[in-house]
Amino acid sequence: MNTLSYRTESVSAEKAERKWYVVNAENQSVGRMCAEIASILRGKNKPTYTPHADTGDYVIVINAEKVRFTGNKWEQKEYRNYSLHPGGLKVTMADEMLAKFPERIVERAVKGMLPKTKLGKAMIKKMFVYVGSEHPHAAQKPENLSI
Repeated sequence: MNTLSYRTESVSAEKAERKWYVVNAENQSVGRMCAEIASILRGKNKPTYTPHADTGDYVIVINAEKVRFTGNKWEQKEYRNYSLHPGGLKVTMADEMLAKFPERIVERAVKGMLPKTKLGKAMIKKMFVYVGSEHPHAAQKPENLSI
């Protein structure tokens, strides 16, 4: 009788090995880039992916002001905020968002692709978005990630 045991091992968040990646957002399409970032934050790029645990890696996004949208999204895409008061809807167009807060374009796109749970909130904290090509995470020795 063969006594080999093939068990799928479930990795906990404490046992997960985490890497740091740097993504250069220059000339990258927002949706395609953010889908890849969300996958890395969740840990879906690893063989030890566990849906109920935060096993993903850290991601640093630089040059957030140089992202691009396809089509007419710069003029047509709206970012909506609602204060829950009557008349409290604020609409910001994508080109205005790029001028005022370019890092929020990437942050909101990735956040929308993560789970809407406590787990998703923990995952989004592992992403750091910066305007310009400098970041303060050199001590973590991040790897360059080409998307």
